[in-house]
Amino acid sequence: MFFIPIIVIITSCNKAGKQLKERIVNADSIAINFFKGDGTMDSVEVVKIIRDRKIIDQLTGLITAKSHTGVARCGFDGSIHVFKMNMVIQDVDFSIKEAGGCNQFTFLLNGKYNATSVTDEAKELLEGLKSK
Repeated sequence: MFFIPIIVIITSCNKAGKQLKERIVNADSIAINFFKGDGTMDSVEVVKIIRDRKIIDQLTGLITAKSHTGVARCGFDGSIHVFKMNMVIQDVDFSIKEAGGCNQFTFLLNGKYNATSVTDEAKELLEGLKSK
């Protein structure tokens, strides 16, 4: 009986990531806005458009890979706009600050804010794309 609530918690945390993955699996391009770094969204420094299928698959896989407990309000380092047939199908904000649990991707799904963790691999990919 003790294990049933734990299983429900684990599966519900991962449910948002799975739903997001189903939604963005067939994306054909991604636009990434990198913000100035002070957490405000109206300070875009760099914009990168990604059309390379390998990078799209890698990034979408990293966005949905690891559940995050709760949604921390820390400001953002950037935003990702996922496109399919020239239409935005999903917006994802990200913070790559490690202090205070702020290393997260956040997104609105079914009217609710959700978060997944920004892994070291995801952080390296985003920083590499920014500097290209």
